[in-house]
Amino acid sequence: MNNTPQSDPKKPITRRTFVSTASALGTGIVLSSTPAKSLTRPIKKDELNIAIVGFGSQGKVLVDSIYKIGPSVRIKAVCDIWPYKIKKWLSKMRGKKVQIGEFNTYQDFHKMLDHERDLDCVIIASPDFVHAEHTNAALRAGCHVYCEKLMSNTVEGARSMVQTQRETGKLLQIGHQRRSNPRYQFIKDTLIDQVSLCGQITAVNGQWNRAVTADIKSSPGIALDETTLNRYGYRNMHEFENWRWYKRYGGGPLSDLGAHQIDIYNWFLGNNPKSVIAEGGVDFYPGHEWYDNVMVVYRFDTNQGTTRAFYQVQTTTSAGGGYYEYFMGTEGAIRVSENHKYSRIFQEALASTEEGANQNPWIKWQKQGLIVRNDGTKSWEKPKSLQQLTSSSTAKVDSRETAPLVEWNIPITLGNKSIHQCHLENFFDAVRGEATLNCPADVAFASTVTVLAANEAVAAEKKLYFSPQDFIA
Repeated sequence: MNNTPQSDPKKPITRRTFVSTASALGTGIVLSSTPAKSLTRPIKKDELNIAIVGFGSQGKVLVDSIYKIGPSVRIKAVCDIWPYKIKKWLSKMRGKKVQIGEFNTYQDFHKMLDHERDLDCVIIASPDFVHAEHTNAALRAGCHVYCEKLMSNTVEGARSMVQTQRETGKLLQIGHQRRSNPRYQFIKDTLIDQVSLCGQITAVNGQWNRAVTADIKSSPGIALDETTLNRYGYRNMHEFENWRWYKRYGGGPLSDLGAHQIDIYNWFLGNNPKSVIAEGGVDFYPGHEWYDNVMVVYRFDTNQGTTRAFYQVQTTTSAGGGYYEYFMGTEGAIRVSENHKYSRIFQEALASTEEGANQNPWIKWQKQGLIVRNDGTKSWEKPKSLQQLTSSSTAKVDSRETAPLVEWNIPITLGNKSIHQCHLENFFDAVRGEATLNCPADVAFASTVTVLAANEAVAAEKKLYFSPQDFIA
């Protein structure tokens, strides 16, 4: 659908038109011809057998979280095309005297599926371009699947995953782990949906900036040979180790980092965007294909009105103030991050503050334990008024500047759990029949479309428009 006014002389292309012309980059899809088959054994709640596919940095993070969950989840197989990764990790764990149990190791994913007959689940942390191939094959082999984000590096690949999940009836969770984070759930369900702490959300701002770093480069003595690399779809060792920067394998920093955060835009706003415009470029990494700097603006039409959502991922500086998603409204603003130190609530100076704790919603929320003051005031003490703040010697402002806002803390933390643990627990509980998935395939598909369209908008140098059908697999 093209929403451009007829008077616009520069008629922008639509997202759907751009996708059809970009398919030459390759989808990374290899659909399995193996028919779906039932599990080889009934689910036993206290002993789920799983396999890990892809043992790079993200695969190891997921394994660490799985070990924290406990012995009810047993790793039976690990697969990576570079055996060196597994051997190095095993040596490290044995040096720490960590009890990791016994498991089989594989280089070829399909051989693993053929040989391991008692798997309940497959955890996929391979590069994005083989997510569709690995997920579809595992689902058809009768396994439930947890697949890391981004769901796929192409819309076509992501759509095939949704369709295979429906055909097989197996569970497919996508690794947007914030959807299982209790802090994010509390903000969405309670602070935004239940008490409407922000009022009308008019703007969103998110970021994840990183400093310039050198490409990964391994010693020639441990590198994979060219024949093996080519067999699994890689042109050379450099691209294999730095795959996120190349279009045939992934989606660049916007997909790698932004996927987590842009997914929160859709979730918290309860809608998918109407349009996207973006600017970016390969500014500091000659030889890379994906943009190292990107700035994106989405437009959302919600029940309350228009919300414009900005996102940036800059890989030229680490001094950008952390990574977070910032929802700004007429009554208050919520800045949330997986790192609790970046999370804050800000009370707008004109927010409803009727006299008395029973009338003032912010005091009521404090008494209910929904928000916590972080400026040293005593319990239930009334926040300073705008006049008090602006007359303070430490808070004088220009007439064009907003006075410092009252800050509150979010009283929810992960405790000792890792940021991926809750999402994995939700997946395993769903496999046991004790929960529903927090990020099922059809939900993740809409976020995949949203993220990939931003890269498309940069390339097209045009504003792209979505239709509702774009988000349905």
